[in-house]
Parts: sequence; structure tokens; C-alpha cells
Amino acid sequence: MLKCRTAWKKLAPLARASSTVCRQNVRRTGLTNGRIPALVPAAHMSTGPAGGGGGENRLYFALVGAAFVATGIYAYRTVKGDKQRYQERIDEISSRPSKATESDPEPPAAEAPETAAVEAAEPEAVPEPEPQAAPSAEEPSPSAPDAEAAAPSETTEPPPEPSAPSEPSPADLTEPPPAPVVESEPPAAAAAAESPAAEPAEPQPEVVAESAVEAVPALPKVPSHTPYLLIGGGTASFAAARSIRARDPNAKVLIVTDEPDLPYMRPPLSKELWFSDDPSVTDTLRFKQWNGKERSIYFQPASFYISPEELDSAENGGVAVLTGKKVVHMDVRGNKVKLDDETEISYDKCLIATGGVPRNLQVIERAGDEVMKRTTLFRKIEDFKALDKVSRNIQSVTIIGGGFLGSELACALGRRSNESDLEVIQMFPEKGNMGKVLPEYLSNWTTAKVKREGVKVIAEALVKSVTCKDDKLEIQLKDGRLVKTDHIVAAVGLEPNVDLAKSAGLEVDSDFGGYRVNAELQARSNIWVAGDAACFYDIRLGRRRVEHHDHAVVSGRLAGENMTGANKPYWHQSMFWSDLGPDVGYEAIGIVDSSLPTVGVFAKATAKDTPKAATEESGTGIRSESETEDTAVSPVASSLPAPVVQQNKDDYGKGVIFYLRDKVVVGIILWNVFNRMPIARKIIKDGEEHADLNEVAKLFNIHED
Repeated sequence: MLKCRTAWKKLAPLARASSTVCRQNVRRTGLTNGRIPALVPAAHMSTGPAGGGGGENRLYFALVGAAFVATGIYAYRTVKGDKQRYQERIDEISSRPSKATESDPEPPAAEAPETAAVEAAEPEAVPEPEPQAAPSAEEPSPSAPDAEAAAPSETTEPPPEPSAPSEPSPADLTEPPPAPVVESEPPAAAAAAESPAAEPAEPQPEVVAESAVEAVPALPKVPSHTPYLLIGGGTASFAAARSIRARDPNAKVLIVTDEPDLPYMRPPLSKELWFSDDPSVTDTLRFKQWNGKERSIYFQPASFYISPEELDSAENGGVAVLTGKKVVHMDVRGNKVKLDDETEISYDKCLIATGGVPRNLQVIERAGDEVMKRTTLFRKIEDFKALDKVSRNIQSVTIIGGGFLGSELACALGRRSNESDLEVIQMFPEKGNMGKVLPEYLSNWTTAKVKREGVKVIAEALVKSVTCKDDKLEIQLKDGRLVKTDHIVAAVGLEPNVDLAKSAGLEVDSDFGGYRVNAELQARSNIWVAGDAACFYDIRLGRRRVEHHDHAVVSGRLAGENMTGANKPYWHQSMFWSDLGPDVGYEAIGIVDSSLPTVGVFAKATAKDTPKAATEESGTGIRSESETEDTAVSPVASSLPAPVVQQNKDDYGKGVIFYLRDKVVVGIILWNVFNRMPIARKIIKDGEEHADLNEVAKLFNIHED
């Protein structure tokens, strides 16, 4: 159609001039035929012989007619070719792979390179030479390809309103232009190809826009680079992010976690959440602390964070969380990581805080899918929700494990059994609850406490096999005992998550597990590790790995500071705590191992010596949040007489247990003694031998009312 218009513009002046001459000839011939001599030449339009006006007119009409016929034929063939190329272009756009439309539309200034590419890819768009219809017809100008190139560029330009309410039908996309009429304006589709400035409403852009809308969600919008990358969405990562932002207010921090949730605290999953009276607690994840105050399990609401898409453009920085994504490969030399969807993110500084994964018994793993379906490895929010639901619809649940988690869950479910017909069983290989941590006499007392909560305790139990029979799980012990139950909760420890060690070339400690780091929690020049996955060098107690909330808080905080250039060593002695309900709890620090020699000093407990009273005094349910890294300075000892060491008493209300190695205190447990942790921390830091630990116990004032 464009060629037709060009040809018409060239032929129209000639036609108009010829028509004028023709009319003049006819008029002059009619008026002067009787008066002008035959020898006088008349006006004519050709170089033929003079006279014979009628023959010249016929020749003129023949020439003009031939020109019009040639122009019509040329226009028809051109329009027909344009229609074919138009349809082929639409088909090519429709069959274009979605990948080509996943990127955002380019602004008009960027259309020229793509237009050139389209021209190179479509040789059929080049005008074909037409045969000469008449000697006087001229070839169209080669400017046609330039004008025609505007048509493909229109298909890549974003529509003015991408969110068009309706989608063009196939008829709208493929309807041919009307028959060519030279005197009329070109059809709408051809006009769009002729002049991009007109920009009439046409379906081509909507096709590309629709494809782009469908393709964009396929790939997550994540920043390709972030100054601070934190792998893992637990307590350590959140503490590091908060520390980084405190020292660098404009820092941009990206947290990548394979969990679907924002950073949250894990201790309430086995403690307060089970004692909530709210039937919707599994949905709200809000609970009342021992002091009665309500709070959420999440560290911060969603409004605290910014979306990953906004991180690059955030002027004041922020913390973004990319949930449901796992880092599967780490390129230390290239300073980048790869996610499980093949997305790559580069970083300046990186923290690995991948935590750990719960262990399972091999006999359960080998028992088959049916047994695994009825087994819970308790660790995450989804595990809490699943166990809460299961425990309300079964008759019996068995907890395997007598450590912190197993004993806490046993007490929590035991409370529920008092309100329903649920049978709660706890079994472990030790002689008593917390047998690996507490001295034997205190472990036995704890076991009695758990039994009073309604739990059936089976001590010295080694699992031989687990089978599913008659819709029940049968746990066969090595000593011949058989336990039938509906569901199993395996709480037998934690394995540090070191999946990235191989690709990153990081060292894993052979004795303690976890990534081996220095006293500054550094594994490489720009890589730090914090939380459960870090095997760090304790400048006082040697190499260690700790799996507790307070350690995650403190190590994450220190790692964040060091990522911003603090260069501080990890000298802080983190504490941990465990509550067997609201009435009995303890806090510990250092190396607490029941195989070490211990000395316990106890006193009579009062109503103030409970976890509930401790949270009321500190104002927080997570007691380590009230902790300070400052050690106690010149603690004032009690003026009361030295207490007597008591290890054979049936009622251990409150007290202090010292763990010794080479006559030096390396660990301390405060049994129902709260808010005294700075004193314990100073004792361990000093690392001195003590001739009389009764005198040291005075520092904790356990005999005060």
C-alpha cells in the first residue's frame, strides 16, 4: 500500500497536467476549426506531426488510460503483498517464545535496534521488483523499507494502557484490508504501517502485552546484586540484619530463606504456644507469655520489611526477605550464589545462617513411607501446626528423645492430655530427662516433674524397630518392650546445615560439625557464619558449636557488626534456657555436660522463683532478650552464712550447679534462679580455680527472700 501511494504521488502531477492540455485542445479545436488555416500548427501534447488534433487526442487518452491501468495493477499487487506480509508478521509474533516477551517493554528510544533486527530476520519484508506496466511508469523510491520498518516496531511498543479490559479476537488480528481504491484513504491496518505517528488502536501491541503479563510471574523479581546477602531466615539472620542497619542506616540487606515465613523465634514453638487458650493460635501464632503479655512469634510484622523488587531503588535501604527460595550453589570467587530456580544473586558480603535440620532415627527412616507419614521431625512453624492438629485427632503420641526439645514437648502435650483422652509417652536412652545435661539427681527430679504433668516416661529405651500394624505404630525396644502408638515425634538432636560447604569450598569441623570459623565468625574474607551452623573458636573455652536461641541472637549480632567493619572477636558467653511449664525453668551458660564433675548449691524456693515470675520482672518472655553483653562488675555477695552443698534432697526449689574441668568452672546452670546471668558469665570468663564454691554461690544471693 505504501508503494501504491508513492507511485500515485509521482503519477498524479503528470495526469493532472495531461488532463489540462487535453481540455485546452478540445476547446481550441471546436472554436477555431473554421477560421484557422490548416497550415497553422495547433497546440498539441506530443512531438507528432502538426494537425490531426483528433488523432493526438486519441493517443493522449490511450496514454493516460494506460497509466491509470498500470497504476491500478501496481496498487492491487502492492496491497495484496502488504496483506500477506501483515499476516505473516502477526503469525510470527503469535508464535514467538514467551522468553522474548518476559522482559519489560523498552521505551520508544530503544526501538531502533530491535527494528533493525526484525528487518534482518524477515527478508520477505523487502519490496520485490514489479514489472513495468508502461514505459512512462517510474520505479518507487527505495524509502519504502524505512517506512515499512515502522510496522514491526509498533508490535514491540508497549500499549498506552497495558491493562486493557478485553483481549482482541482472532478476527480482529487477521481481518484483511478492504479492496484498494487509489482515490480513497488506506485501510486502518495499512495506515498503521504507513505512519507510526498516527498510532490508531490496533491489536498487535496487545498480543505482546498479554504474553508479557503471563510470562512475568514465571520468574521472581529479585535483585541481581545486593551489598549484604544473608542466607537463612532464622534468628541469626534477623539479628545480623538489625545490627547491619544499626551501623549502616542506608544498608540494603536481602535475606533468602527456604521457609514460607518471615523471620520468627523458635522457642515458643515448644513452650508458650502449647499453653495458649486461643483456639486459633495456629493461625495467629500469637501467644501469652508467662507474665500474661501477648506477643507474636514473628520478630517484626510484614510492614517492617520492603519487597525484594524495591530493594534496588530504595533510597534509604532496607531489609527484604525472599521466602520460599533455597540457595543451592555458592561461588566464593565470583561473589555470587545460585537459587533453586537458577536465579543468580551477587553480593559484596555474605552471612551463612542456615541453622540445622532435625535428626531422625535410622530405624524410622528404614521403616517405610507409612511410618514416615506418622512421624514428625519438630523444627518449624509447619511442624507445630501439624503436630497440634494431629494431637487433637489421635489417641496416643510418643516422643522419642529426652533432651531440651523432647522434655518441653512432653510437658506441653502432657498438659493437653489432662483435658482430653490423649496418651503421651516419652522414651529416651538415658536414665532420666535431660540426662546428658543435668547431674543424675537433678535429672531424676526432672523426670518426676514430667510424670506429674501426665506423661508416661520410659527411660533407658533403645528403639530396635518401628512397624505399622493394624493402623498402629509398633515400637519394638531392644530389651523386648513393645509400645503401640498413633504418632511419633522424633526429638533426637539437630544436624547443622552445611549443604553449601562443597560448592563454596568451606571447611566443616570434623568433631562438632558446622562451618569452621575464626573468633570473628569469619569463614572467608567476605563470608561470615552465625547461629547453629557456626563452629566458632571460643577465646575462653576453645572450639565450640552451640544450638540455642541466645547464641543465634548474639552471634548474628556480632556477625552483622563485623560485616560492617567492627572486627570484634566472639568473647560473649551465650546462655540458653528451658522451661518445663510456667513453674520450673532454668538458665545455663558455658559447657554443661553431665559427664563433668558438678557441685550444686540449693535453697528453698519462693513464689518469685518461677519462669512466670521471671518474665513478669524482666518484661519479656524470651529471657535472653533482657540479657546484656556487659559482665557483672564487683557483684555483692550475700552476707548470709555459706550454704551447704545438697545433692540428696528430694525437693530442689532453686539453686546453682557448677560444672568443673580441671577444677575450673566451665559451665553454670541457674535452677529457678533468674536475672543473674551476668554474674555467671563473669565467673566463666575469669577462668579461676575456686577452693570453695559455696562462697562463689553467695554471689547469686539464692537465699534472699
